Amino acid sequence: METIQNLDPNNIPRHVAIVMDGNGRWAQRQQQQRLYGHQHATTAVRQAVETAAELGVRYLTLYTFSTENWNRPKEEVDGLMELIVKTIGEETPTLMRNNVRLQTIGDIGRLPHTSLSELQQCMAQSAANTGLTLILALSYSSRWEIKEALRTICAESAAGHLAPTDIDEETLRRYLATATYPDPDLLIRTGGEQRISNFLLWQMAYTEFYFTPLLWPDFRKEHFIEAVADYQHRQRRFGKTGAQVATQ
Repeated sequence: METIQNLDPNNIPRHVAIVMDGNGRWAQRQQQQRLYGHQHATTAVRQAVETAAELGVRYLTLYTFSTENWNRPKEEVDGLMELIVKTIGEETPTLMRNNVRLQTIGDIGRLPHTSLSELQQCMAQSAANTGLTLILALSYSSRWEIKEALRTICAESAAGHLAPTDIDEETLRRYLATATYPDPDLLIRTGGEQRISNFLLWQMAYTEFYFTPLLWPDFRKEHFIEAVADYQHRQRRFGKTGAQVATQ
């Protein structure tokens, strides 16, 4: 089993993104409703945040609720919204003690008023924290994000503030919801599925992927460390040859 002591402290991913998959299947194995799995996933979230902070990860993005998740049964969606309020309220003191700053990406205006209010209060309270930045992707999908960025760019161009010939990759990056964050170095997906499910499509052009069959409610500190250890055994080339990277 990998331990923190076995990791290279000079090769810790700056930004880790996680697709927290498997809550529903975990609940079904317990012969419970899907919401039961979401309720028991909070321990995994807490351990992921604490481990990321301990390792020196600077940004941790959790795919909490996708745009497509609004299409799930109303009972499950309502339960998830209530759980978000409860969890944020309970975890805010811990975030403050650990110097964690809470941020969000996504169409959060769709959230119920109570959920949005609790979220905004925690973000305001933790805004001055200088440790790990915890980013919750809420009511988020990458296609939604890119569509919104393109709409804004088109409006800027139509108003004469942006020439079409000046639009490049950096232009689009500045209009994305993640404009102030670095791209993820490592994506962890639990639950055994090997896809990214409309999550940070633009940003993960050169992200290293780590897939595990472990269901999210069972994810613990040692599993986070194993993912980082696997990441450290890879050579990130960004389009260059291995020989080029080795001589840098």
